Amino acid sequence: MLARTCRDEVLEAAHELAAQSVDGSFTAEDVVRLLISRGSVFAASTIRTHVVSRMCVDAPAHHAVRYPDLTRDGGRYRLVDFSG
Repeated sequence: MLARTCRDEVLEAAHELAAQSVDGSFTAEDVVRLLISRGSVFAASTIRTHVVSRMCVDAPAHHAVRYPDLTRDGGRYRLVDFSG
């Protein structure tokens, strides 16, 4: 069995938080709190970096590997809609 990555955990949390939100948005801190409360092995700073930078299409390209999973609207994030 492959180990779960930080991205795996963030995506799971993002889907859950989006489903609970009236407008489908959430904050980076919402994701951090949820994952830490579930015993994530990743540090809060690592989780936060994934949300605000590695996984956000609106973030500057500061990382060699990036994923187009989230979009930022002010201080809130949403899952990217790939349904077209």
